[in-house]
Amino acid sequence: MAIADLRKDYTLGSLHRASLAADPMAQFQHWFADATAVKSPGGWLRRVAIGLYKWWLVVLGAKPVDPNAMALATVDPDGQPSVRTVLLKGVDERGFLFFTNYESRKGRELDGNPRAALVFYWSDLERQVCVSGRVSKLTAPESDKYFQSRPRGSRIGAWASAQGEVVPNREFLEARWKEIETRFPKDVPLPPFWGGYALAPERIEFWQGRASRLHDRFNYVRDANGHWNLERLAP
Repeated sequence: MAIADLRKDYTLGSLHRASLAADPMAQFQHWFADATAVKSPGGWLRRVAIGLYKWWLVVLGAKPVDPNAMALATVDPDGQPSVRTVLLKGVDERGFLFFTNYESRKGRELDGNPRAALVFYWSDLERQVCVSGRVSKLTAPESDKYFQSRPRGSRIGAWASAQGEVVPNREFLEARWKEIETRFPKDVPLPPFWGGYALAPERIEFWQGRASRLHDRFNYVRDANGHWNLERLAP
C-alpha cells in the first residue's frame, strides 16, 4: 500500500464547548485520566467504555503506548527547529514538568530561547493536545527529589551519557556506565548538568478526531491578565 493511501476515519468521539472546563489545565487532567484509564470525578460510563476499548486492543494484540509521551519542539539561535519525544513527569500550577540533561541539544536551545511547544497524541482515543509557552528550570532540590526516585540504573545512565554527543561505539557507552557504577557504589547524586523544566502554557489546543476530517478543535489562549479565552478552530 502506498503511503498516500494510508488513512482512517475518526469516529470514536466528539468535543463540545459546553463539556470543556474553564481552565485548560483541568481539561488536560481529564483527558490524561482518560488516556491512562485513571479514575477521575464523573463520567464513569465513559471510563468503563474506554477501559473496555483498551482491553479489546490488548486482545487484538495492539502494543501499549506511553500516555505521558510528548513531542517537545525547541529552536536554535538560527531559527532551526528540532523535535524529540520526552516524558511528562508532572502537571501543576506552573505547567508541564519534564527532566533532561541541561547540556543536551534541547537544553542548550532552551537556554538560548526559553520557549517551546509540546504535542500529546493519544491515537487510541483519537485525541491530540498542542501546548506552547515559556520554559523555566526547576530548583535543584526539586530536580534532586525526582532524580532520587528513578531506578539506580537510570541515575547511573544520566551520569554516563553526554546526551547527544558523538560516541565511537556501544562498548564505549557500556564501559562509561560501569565506570560510573564503580564511582558511586551506593548513593548516586544528582549530576550538576541534569534537572527539570516547567513549561508554563500560553496556548493549549484540544483536538478530537471526527468523521470526514471535520475534527473538533478548541483553543485556549491566555490574555495579558492571565485569563483563558476559549475559541473553536476550523479543522
